[in-house]
Amino acid sequence: MRMRNIALFAGTMLLSAVAGSLVGPKPALAVAREIIELQRDVTSLLQGQKDIQTQMTQDHTVQKTLIEQSSDSVNKLNTTMSSLQKSVQDVQANSGTRLDTMSTQVQGLSDNLEEIKSRIGKLNQQLVDLQNSVQSIDARLAGGSPTATPGAGAPSPGSAAAPAVGPGGPPPSADTLYSNGLRDLTGGKYDLARSEFQDYLKYYGDTDLASNAQYWLGEVSYAQKNYEQAVQEFDKVISNYPKSFKLATAHLKKGMALIELGQKNSGVRELREVVKRYPGTEEERRARAKLKDMGVAVSASTAH
Repeated sequence: MRMRNIALFAGTMLLSAVAGSLVGPKPALAVAREIIELQRDVTSLLQGQKDIQTQMTQDHTVQKTLIEQSSDSVNKLNTTMSSLQKSVQDVQANSGTRLDTMSTQVQGLSDNLEEIKSRIGKLNQQLVDLQNSVQSIDARLAGGSPTATPGAGAPSPGSAAAPAVGPGGPPPSADTLYSNGLRDLTGGKYDLARSEFQDYLKYYGDTDLASNAQYWLGEVSYAQKNYEQAVQEFDKVISNYPKSFKLATAHLKKGMALIELGQKNSGVRELREVVKRYPGTEEERRARAKLKDMGVAVSASTAH
């Protein structure tokens, strides 16, 4: 359209020049020169218009290519974001189960440490008893009267009393029962672990690790999603062993089991009790995290 207008304009100018030459007094040579210059200008204008159109066509092609590349990049980004979102959702779905499994394993290691400490204490007491016996033998060999060593024959403090031998023979040792129970619990053999911890409480219920064995019975029920039984087992830790190493964890897991049972208010109260009574502990951190996930205030006084 623009070229057509330019052509019309050039034709008009040419006709005007011819008309002027016909009616004016200018010489024919001057008119011819002007016509030639005008033709040259028209040709230059037409070439400029053609160059502009060529440049516009090239620019349009480049812009189209850039738009297509941008569209492809956006589509790839959307695909990547969708994949990332799905991965995040999968991680969130599995994080609770993984956290519980890791927590159980960490607690099992902690219990093993406590068990080692208990064994060391027993070995120290046995060493003292052995030294007393050696001194008594030395006194007899020296011709002294065979006086009884104070405390001899009595079980050492904190040591497991020997269980009565049943018709089927003596039960496994306390260390064996406890270690086997932990191993089977972390290995997913829940029924076997329950039986072993129950036997531990049956035969060695007055030892230092009895409260831990009771706690692990609650963990077994929790792992099997028998939350009502888990609450009962954790309650026994809280009620029967007020100085237990597992007291804070028993409160925490009892609260979580109550929430799983749909008893939200009771579960929240239990978790708030953990935050209040055990500040700075791993149990307090987990209780806070659970309350936050539920959208519940940590303190009852700040609840809306």
